[in-house]
Amino acid sequence: MSESKKTIIGRFDKADFPVLDLEGISVKIDTGAYTSSIHCDEIVEKDEVLYCKFLDEEHEQYNGKEFIFKDYDIIFVRSSNGMIQKRYQIDSKIKLFNKTYKISLSLSSRQEMRFPVLLGRKFLSNKFIVDPQLIDLSFNNQHQTNEH
Repeated sequence: MSESKKTIIGRFDKADFPVLDLEGISVKIDTGAYTSSIHCDEIVEKDEVLYCKFLDEEHEQYNGKEFIFKDYDIIFVRSSNGMIQKRYQIDSKIKLFNKTYKISLSLSSRQEMRFPVLLGRKFLSNKFIVDPQLIDLSFNNQHQTNEH
């Protein structure tokens, strides 16, 4: 597959975040969102260090996992209801379709969200074409590759 060719991704999938040591995390492909975000709680900035806990009820081994970030930014994000929120953003890596990409993730505390990670347009652009009828293409591709 050439670099200019875009990969088809469905509306949901599962991805690995190697830098964060997270595997098989459910992601929602959200073309309505510009930034990508990861669901965290207890986000605290203290002495130029950021502390938070990852929330994912699907994965007991990851739910409540603590993270410490020394390298982060503060961004302002307009939410779906039009409100502007201050959020922290980290740079990390995501693995989809057996390929690792750089990704910027804003840390958001949203208990009502079904998916712990949203992938927005900034990440998706120039890499993927979204087919909303499909799900788990990367996850299924990875498992077929591992079985052979």
